[in-house]
Amino acid sequence: MAGVPDGIILQPSYRLRGGVPVVRLFGRLDAGPPFLIEDDRFRPYFFLRSRDLEKLKRRDGLTIEVGRLVDLEGQKVARIGFDDPMEMPRWRQRLEKAGAHPLEGDLRFPYRYLIDHGLRAGVRIEEEPVQAERGLAYFYNPTLHPARVRPVLASLSLDIETSPDAGRVLSFALVGEGVDEVYIVADQRVHRARRVADEKTLLETLAERLRALDPDILVGWNVVGFDLRVLARRAEALGVRLELGRVPGEMVFPQDPHFTRQDRVEIPGRVVLDAIGLVREAIRLPDYRLETVARAVLGKGKLIDHEAPDAAAEIQRLYREDPKALAAYNREDARLVNEILAKEGLLALAVERSQLCGMPLDRVSASVASFDRLYLPELRLRGFVAPSVRRTAASGKVAGGAVLEPLAGLYSHVAVFDFKSLYPSLIRTFGLDPLGFACAGENALVAPNGAAFSRSEAILPELLDDLAKSRTDARDRGDAHGDQAIKVLMNSLFGVLASPGCRFADPEIANAITGFGQQTLRWTEEAFAATGMKVLYGDTDSVFVKLTPAPGQEAAQLAEDLRADIEAQICQRIRDEYGVEPRLVLELEYVLDKFFLPRVRGGKVGSKKRYAGWRNEKLLLVGLEAVRRDWPELSRRLQRGLLERLFREEPVLPWLKELVAEVQSGALDQECVYTKRLRKGDLSRYVKGIPPHVQAARKAGKHAGKVIRYVMTARGPEPVLPGRAFPRGIDRNHAIEKLMRPIADAILPEIRTTFDEALGKPVQLQLL
Repeated sequence: MAGVPDGIILQPSYRLRGGVPVVRLFGRLDAGPPFLIEDDRFRPYFFLRSRDLEKLKRRDGLTIEVGRLVDLEGQKVARIGFDDPMEMPRWRQRLEKAGAHPLEGDLRFPYRYLIDHGLRAGVRIEEEPVQAERGLAYFYNPTLHPARVRPVLASLSLDIETSPDAGRVLSFALVGEGVDEVYIVADQRVHRARRVADEKTLLETLAERLRALDPDILVGWNVVGFDLRVLARRAEALGVRLELGRVPGEMVFPQDPHFTRQDRVEIPGRVVLDAIGLVREAIRLPDYRLETVARAVLGKGKLIDHEAPDAAAEIQRLYREDPKALAAYNREDARLVNEILAKEGLLALAVERSQLCGMPLDRVSASVASFDRLYLPELRLRGFVAPSVRRTAASGKVAGGAVLEPLAGLYSHVAVFDFKSLYPSLIRTFGLDPLGFACAGENALVAPNGAAFSRSEAILPELLDDLAKSRTDARDRGDAHGDQAIKVLMNSLFGVLASPGCRFADPEIANAITGFGQQTLRWTEEAFAATGMKVLYGDTDSVFVKLTPAPGQEAAQLAEDLRADIEAQICQRIRDEYGVEPRLVLELEYVLDKFFLPRVRGGKVGSKKRYAGWRNEKLLLVGLEAVRRDWPELSRRLQRGLLERLFREEPVLPWLKELVAEVQSGALDQECVYTKRLRKGDLSRYVKGIPPHVQAARKAGKHAGKVIRYVMTARGPEPVLPGRAFPRGIDRNHAIEKLMRPIADAILPEIRTTFDEALGKPVQLQLL
């Protein structure tokens, strides 16, 4: 292999060999084969304050080095080295019981290696591979440097079909670039599928095919929580050694001590990505079944009728009576996963995030660990070491962003201004940083909450400057995935500093950020008021301003002139009061032709975080029922229809009366369906004040899923089940009074009418 190879690290791990810890880095070379790096020179360690060294009662097997490093309080520290990574947690517990607190004592050994070598995901390997094993380029104790790479990774979608109780695997499908295979246990030939004699052979064949096809990434829908767990369980029951990796070793399902929303699995040399987790982060949907997501993203669904009353029974029937159809269904499920990920660019986004934060592809959403990967190397360069994560969070509540009191009503010419990446910009402006907080001394910068920060010692502003430049470069070259990955990372930093799982979390730091944000929004409101323009509403980083253009003046030009003037005023005020150079950018998002701020239900004050706008003959809806999936379609149709007519200044009552008549006739019964998620898995846990969706779920019995669809009838809530007849006896008065009246009553007063008029009950309207 000529030249110095670059590649991407996909899976950092380690193993003990002859009692010696060996770091193992699996990955893929740029335009080359997969690789394995092994390094047995590195040893695990943590730090201990020098004053606590006397609490090391026994020092056998330890190495102790005292150097120039200090903790964030300026106390000298010693580096305590171990032969085995497993010794570290035991020593940490002993020392904590003795009243000492090891520093950086909770970092996983492979990540400690990467941090100390300054590596994220991209790596440059100085040496040539010394041998090839199972197609791997193998490097032993090489010299490594960080690199920026553009790898071409091979991914493969896996889907299995099982008996209803998952006690038997019937078939599996593998779909990827140039791969389209289905294997099924069958007695006779199955069209477009490969037949195997029994389940044991099926599992052995899966392992053989994965090793032969050798994907870098294995994807699927709930592939960790279902497919791979079922495969592992059945392999154990059948005595099959299910090795799916690039080197010998079975699957491991790690028990992460920290909270995570999704299961993980480790297969030697391969990354497993559950598509549900990728989609959940990118798209808001009422539920994340493959059927729901496929229809939302691709406009098509699964091959087995999604309205079937019992999909598991239907799969079993196909297996017995029509294995060809089952194979097609299995193949299509695997295809849908690939198509969804490709359509949304989610694999490319995960790769970009991995290169930015240094976390493996299956952990790029671990924002706290990502923060460590970025921050700890910079902290070390400055001569400091970090604390371990505290088991009890620092006391104190973290304040949210400012929300200006909304002025309810209907308006024309409303400009929406937004501070670009407000919290990252405030961190850059004021040096709001854990190291800066620890090193605050004389001439410190004092935040609105009283927290003090050094004017010279800070890490986050420089990191954010680099990220901001990288984001601009990504935009300039048209790299949407790079742009989005950097945006996600930049915006995660405030949340990390407010998270008890972060070693640097402190309410004082988090409240300094939100405090500056609140102050900035108030200053912005004052600046607009000084120009004679009224701020109708503001939330965290945005303000909605009523424009009053002069005769012949374009509203858009007035808004842009105001933007530049207000930004300049805010920046100058920061210079005058804090003596720092502001990094805030006020953007004009758009100018709305019409803008509606509703009142709180039953009150006169404006409702927060809920509004509607009209621009270029299109509705903009935020927080309203029309964009909430838990409201029935009837309510959404009504709200959209009323707002469109309100903004177009078209007659409302004739259309509304017609809609009411349709409801009363039963023509819109199908649009009266509620959708609610069960928050408690066990229905027996609901004991008091049983809500309607739980009542419906109990009636649904075994057909109840996590998301319940139901309607209100004369008999109470009734479930709406796939493949079952729609419930009879819909309570249409409930639909009118509960689904329509609240929506109408929020809008109709703007045109001096009432919902009762639409019902043929004229009443005198109370003036607002």
